[in-house]
Amino acid sequence: MHTLPIRQHIVDRVIARRGRVHLHDRLDPTRTALVVIDMQPTFVAPGSPAEVPESRSIVDNINALARIVRRRGGLVAWVTHANLPVGQGSDWSGFYDHFVAADVRARTIEANAPRPASEALWQGMAPAPGDVHLAKNRYSALAHGSSGLERVLRSAGITHLLIAGTKTNICCESTGRDAMMLDFFPIMVADCLAALSDEEHRAALETFVQNFGDVREVSEIEGLMA
Repeated sequence: MHTLPIRQHIVDRVIARRGRVHLHDRLDPTRTALVVIDMQPTFVAPGSPAEVPESRSIVDNINALARIVRRRGGLVAWVTHANLPVGQGSDWSGFYDHFVAADVRARTIEANAPRPASEALWQGMAPAPGDVHLAKNRYSALAHGSSGLERVLRSAGITHLLIAGTKTNICCESTGRDAMMLDFFPIMVADCLAALSDEEHRAALETFVQNFGDVREVSEIEGLMA
């Protein structure tokens, strides 16, 4: 699990700008959703084409946070990445044809093929009845046309999002940024996020806390939802 803290000069900058570090003193559980991003074999399984090794270390924390959110009456949404095959490629050729090397492209497209909800998540994840399962086809689950997440959240009266999953600095940060742009209040849950390095993880959180939302840990979330 990543352990590098947000650096003090960043904390000082946040306080100077808005007068406090954290945006929320309490979370209304009924208006809060845990959004878990990309905890699926493509990114979690050893040897997978887009493996994020650190993602396996956050499985227990995510499952624990999901239990807390459910117990308090909040929503849990599991979002996995999936792209449809189109001809010899996929519905995101701008990514696969330019950012994925040719020798692993077919394997990566196959790994991200749509799957039933029961098969989409990494085997260690613990969804429960009543949870929402969605697929996205871009980094951000809230990008236009990427998924039905925004509609689900609006319909459920959700205002605050707890962001968990992998990668911290790619799909999780992208979803969190778009959430803020859409007038949700996103919180990156630091010990439920994984990147390819400690430095990338911390850089994402430091940018996020300054401009897009809050950064908390599981133990703090439980207190905020009490």
